[in-house]
Amino acid sequence: QVQLVESGGGLVQAGGSLTLSCAISGRTFSSYAMGWFRQAPGLEREFVAVVSGLGGSTYYADSVKGRFTISWDNDKNTVVLQMNSMKPEDAAVYYCNASPEETYYSGTYYRGRVGTWGQGIQVTVSS
Repeated sequence: QVQLVESGGGLVQAGGSLTLSCAISGRTFSSYAMGWFRQAPGLEREFVAVVSGLGGSTYYADSVKGRFTISWDNDKNTVVLQMNSMKPEDAAVYYCNASPEETYYSGTYYRGRVGTWGQGIQVTVSS
């Protein structure tokens, strides 16, 4: 059973940076594509970024491309989301997700319909 533990949320000013981490335990991390989704009040949950377990390939939502970076910290079995140049519209509850690796290569990961979810972590951006 895969377990995910998120950390690093909080309050940041617009233009600032924040780092989210998601630690995975229970299975070999290379078997999973891992990433982040977010949900703002009154809106549907949306895809943010994903990294493949094998090779570390990445894919981003257009809204965060060039500002956010997702990567593996292999030593810690952790996925890190570095968020720079943050905007008020980035404020949301961020959820970590681990899905089978094939969802990355099939292009279905971003739908967020499968896998294991973290508990969610609040990110607030002040303008």
